Amino acid sequence: MTATPVPPSAPPKPTWDPVRPEPPFPWLRPTIRIRLTLLYGGMFLIAGILLLSIIYLLAADALHNGSAPKLQISSDGSVSIRSPQCPAVDAATTQTALNAAISECADALRQRALDNLLSRSLLALLGLSVIAFAFGYAMAGRVLSPLGRITRIARRVAGSDLSRRIELDGPDDELKELSDTFDEMLERLERAFTAQQRFVANASHELRTPLAINRTLLEVQLSDPGASPELQQLGKTLLATNERSEQLVEGLLLLARSDNQIVERKPVDLAEVASRALDQVRAEAVDKGVEIRGERQVAVVQGNGVLLERIALNLVQNAVRYNIPEGGWVEVRTEVQHGQAVLLVANTGPVVPAYEIDNLFEPFRRLRTERTGSDKGVGLGLSIARSVARAHSGRIIAEPREGGGLVMRVTLPI
Repeated sequence: MTATPVPPSAPPKPTWDPVRPEPPFPWLRPTIRIRLTLLYGGMFLIAGILLLSIIYLLAADALHNGSAPKLQISSDGSVSIRSPQCPAVDAATTQTALNAAISECADALRQRALDNLLSRSLLALLGLSVIAFAFGYAMAGRVLSPLGRITRIARRVAGSDLSRRIELDGPDDELKELSDTFDEMLERLERAFTAQQRFVANASHELRTPLAINRTLLEVQLSDPGASPELQQLGKTLLATNERSEQLVEGLLLLARSDNQIVERKPVDLAEVASRALDQVRAEAVDKGVEIRGERQVAVVQGNGVLLERIALNLVQNAVRYNIPEGGWVEVRTEVQHGQAVLLVANTGPVVPAYEIDNLFEPFRRLRTERTGSDKGVGLGLSIARSVARAHSGRIIAEPREGGGLVMRVTLPI
């Protein structure tokens, strides 16, 4: 008798209240839009004030230098005009030439002052731009830091840790509202997954128990030496049907459990997993005349050994059962490629069209048949393999093999 699984307990109710009352003045709410407007408006205002102040100081310096007398009147028996900055004034001998030299000197000095003011203003603008970009980058990072926290929590939740909550503190802005909405969604998801786990556990018990009783009754009846041959044949048929139902129930339950991420991971060698799967299928392969070959190298991953063994077992069983009648083979290899562990199962068999590949991974689907009408399985092997691979953050790819058969490649992160 199998032990009755204990249904997981319901998660506790959250201590936080995501629903907050509306403030009396909603337009005074410190939203991100208002905060960014005030932040960047204030930065622009401060930068403008600094720039105007610098230009004022530069202009004052230029005016101060420009107010110095440019012309000097000397008297050495005769009146003469001299200019240390304009030599052309000293060389002027007539009134017309002197006026022209003074005008040209004034224009040159004015242009020199404007050029000096422009160059200093550009340097001041460049310095203020660097400071403004650095300050804006720092302030934007501080404003958006809650969004980074939400992203990190979302990534952890993607790893099946639904018990995590953001519980963001701070002003009641759009990010706080997003955080509370996300926490409320996580709460509902956790309750839904917990309810699913309880349903799977209860269904496991309710479905396995009657099937186990039926199997016991049939085995007792078949063990009766006085049973007629017709009754013996009927009992064997019913026992095979009951066994098929048990396999179907086990497959459905495993498929439901393997849809979630694996929380507890341990080092698992894919080579050992593949070898165990081959040991379970070797007798069936010998009966069907299928050769098993392939080199299995060490490829250690972090995961659940039982579920990873189920991947290898399902793939190898399919490769043996869906093979050619004579001269068939199954190749099973494990290796490490490009930082990932690879389990490859290739086999001979019927030609598989490329457009049928995706259908093979659907529950209860087989090549050219849609429902369970074969004695080769219940139609859940590849569905379970894909679900387990996804739960380990890996993937499984099927490709038609030239000449018939399939090449199944499972890649898992190391």
